[in-house]
Amino acid sequence: MRQTGSDQSALHTVPFRSVGGKGLVRAVLGPTNTGKTFLAMDRMLAYPTGMIGFPLRLLARENYDKVVREKGIGSVALVTGEEKIIPPNPRWWICTVESMPLEKDVEFLAIDEIQLCADPDRGHIFTDRLLYARGRSETMFMGSDTAAGLIRQLVPDVAIESRPRFSTLQHTGKSKLTRLPRRTAIVAFSVDEVYGIAELVRRQRGGTAVVLGALSPRTRNAQVAMYQAGEVDYLVATDAIGMGLNMDVNHVAFARLRKFDGHRLRMLDAPEVGQIAGRAGRHLNDGTFGVTNNQPAIDDEIVAAVEAHQYQPLTRLYWRNRKLDFRSPKALLKSLYHEPPHPQLIRVRDGEDQVALAALSRDETVIDRAATRDTVQLLWDVCQIPDFRQVTPDHHAELLGQVFLKLTDGEGVLSNDWLDAQFGRLDRVDGDIDTITTRIAHIRTMAYIAHRGAWLRDAAGWQARAREIEDRLSDTLHQRLIHRFVDKRASVLTRKDGDASELLAGVRQNGEVVVEGHVIGHIEGFRFIPHEAADAREAQVLMAAAERVLRDHAFTYVQDFETADDQTLALDVDRTIYWNGKPVARLGKGPTPWQPTVAVHAGFVQDIGLQRRIEARINAWLDRHIARRLAPLFTLRDAGFAGAAKGLSFHLLEGLGSCRTNAAAPQIKHLSQQDRKALAKHDVRFGTDSVFLNGLLKPGPLRTRAALWSAWAGKPPPTAATGKATSLPTTCERGALMSEDDWAMLGYRHAGPAALRVDRFERVMAEIRKRAREGGIKPDESLAKTCDCGEEALPDLLRAVGCSPVKGEDGSLFRIRNNRMSAARGPKGQARKSAHKTGGKNAQKIKAKNGSSQEHKARKPAKKPDPNSPFAALQGLFASP
Repeated sequence: MRQTGSDQSALHTVPFRSVGGKGLVRAVLGPTNTGKTFLAMDRMLAYPTGMIGFPLRLLARENYDKVVREKGIGSVALVTGEEKIIPPNPRWWICTVESMPLEKDVEFLAIDEIQLCADPDRGHIFTDRLLYARGRSETMFMGSDTAAGLIRQLVPDVAIESRPRFSTLQHTGKSKLTRLPRRTAIVAFSVDEVYGIAELVRRQRGGTAVVLGALSPRTRNAQVAMYQAGEVDYLVATDAIGMGLNMDVNHVAFARLRKFDGHRLRMLDAPEVGQIAGRAGRHLNDGTFGVTNNQPAIDDEIVAAVEAHQYQPLTRLYWRNRKLDFRSPKALLKSLYHEPPHPQLIRVRDGEDQVALAALSRDETVIDRAATRDTVQLLWDVCQIPDFRQVTPDHHAELLGQVFLKLTDGEGVLSNDWLDAQFGRLDRVDGDIDTITTRIAHIRTMAYIAHRGAWLRDAAGWQARAREIEDRLSDTLHQRLIHRFVDKRASVLTRKDGDASELLAGVRQNGEVVVEGHVIGHIEGFRFIPHEAADAREAQVLMAAAERVLRDHAFTYVQDFETADDQTLALDVDRTIYWNGKPVARLGKGPTPWQPTVAVHAGFVQDIGLQRRIEARINAWLDRHIARRLAPLFTLRDAGFAGAAKGLSFHLLEGLGSCRTNAAAPQIKHLSQQDRKALAKHDVRFGTDSVFLNGLLKPGPLRTRAALWSAWAGKPPPTAATGKATSLPTTCERGALMSEDDWAMLGYRHAGPAALRVDRFERVMAEIRKRAREGGIKPDESLAKTCDCGEEALPDLLRAVGCSPVKGEDGSLFRIRNNRMSAARGPKGQARKSAHKTGGKNAQKIKAKNGSSQEHKARKPAKKPDPNSPFAALQGLFASP
């Protein structure tokens, strides 16, 4: 604890002594940031013993920690309502004003924020200390100079000292939340408002610390430490920060100018604005204040008063009778209503303890127990238990009644079973922020009870358990607050004022892009995928930082791509080319189905030369990949066929390995037996419906064909076209709208609810014709297995391939409707009708009679080819003698 400037001479000096051996009474008054608390602490430590009372538990804990660091834990005691740390022989006592052990005889005694004598709820406690609390050698009251006149009237021997503020405080008007300067404290007056504003600050500025009166000292200290360390640049708080909490705040922004004071919603007055705004600026650093969150401007008179630190003096202080009558609860209540002895004092309104006493006085069981002076004193002590839980008065009185009745039964202490039940339900860390905060409030109430040593058998043990639970809940609450209100990545990034050049950035081996230690996105192929930004401003900073590091990284990345093994590249059926599982390019329609174009996803690679190198590498790999996967097709193309065989090979080339028989009918018709044998050596198979290269029906080639067809047609392939299935479902599929040539290029034949691989389709049709010759086609499990589809899909499939249902013995037979599909046919379908009526034997007789040859049937004249087609020249060759 050191200070420079005007207080330097006060450091650990000899105490002031008044004439005649009476202790000196001093009132050190002035605005915020005048060093009053520092002076009092320094004066106290100059004495062998001392005591100081603070208005808040948080403030008491902060100063206790400072003294411990300087003087050691054995020299100082902390006494608050729910926390007592008392070594065997403490020299100095740090307390809340309500909990000061005034029976202790100390050399120095001080009360902070003495102007709270005018507070309607707690003012009587401060007034009592003003009138009766004294140190043997020195007493000091610190606070606003608005209390100077009344202090002089009530304490005639007081020496009043006025201290000027070390720095100036200037009003800056309105500011948007997005434009608040760093190191700003934003003030609201309810938990919901604080949390709502904190959410906005997190989204817009990366994060904020949160300070509420309901926080435990441990949580509050952790939040403030996060702010002080610069992990966040904003603090959203209630007016609890106005009571001497020292932080590096440059600006105070009021998000509200109205507060609920426990009885009504009212505007802040000038001293309240000044007390809160005065947190801006520290020691010699100037501070500013204003409004935000669309609040109306602060009244000019209030602004002038705050900037000049000149407020209307206090005219009344709150008072309550300290000479209480403990003969009965009724007498005690009556004594609390005594009128004050001085015209500048007004009786305080009914406090929580007084309301609780009135409620318990209506309980006959309580009245029966409170029959002696000692039990009435005990009842009043029980009524002092604070309502940290902020429940209804009746609910709070119910708890107090339980405590009093248990203390006045036969044992005279709170049972361990009752205490264990109370503590046990609070010893949990699940739940959200509100749930954890509520549990902390409850454990504070139980901690207050535990520190009344005479009320418990093992007070020290229960106090330790209360501390453990509160610490655990406090740590959990701190983490919950961080998780909800702090985006550490965004906070770091926005702190640089959008200047990406100041940010430390790099790319990890796994492709993560890191800026200032925070992952802001990752690389997929040659594209940067940013993680979600809090707002447009942060997104701009993210992209600027990423572009800088990726620009430097691009050359090395392209080199790695050029030298990568071919196995790291892959072509998917959706026509996307992947490198190490990440998309780098996409196929487009080229001059032929087997010669697609390539569109590179250049992403962060902006250099044209590097883009061309990527494209060259992908094209070279793609040529090798297609040549390898469709090798039989190109071997057939380069086999040197002529005439009809050459024409058929072009059909297969354009169909990526298969074509419909009727589409290539002219070429097939003119194939010689020698041509057929030569084509068979190249694995060309002739079916009744399709001609296909059998080697291109394996999964690998089929996947490549799907990708090439997708690029050629500009449409995505059927979702199941992975190359492994012999049957693809087409129900509710875009595939059902594809043309027969489209299915042929994929290596399939559309058949109603399914698309069958061309070799499987030939097998299915052979089975159908066989069953038709044997008397009828039954859609049974065996046929479904052959079709590689469900049995329920067979009727629609049979209809799609030219069959129609007929009435059989079991009512589920089909017959061939299309003449060209039947091996048993005659003029105008007579043989087929006869076969249906008389059965299989009759069909065989008709076949024998008519012969197996179909040449007797008149053929339809072939459609003349387009004279501009390459097949027109071949047709001329076929017509030559």
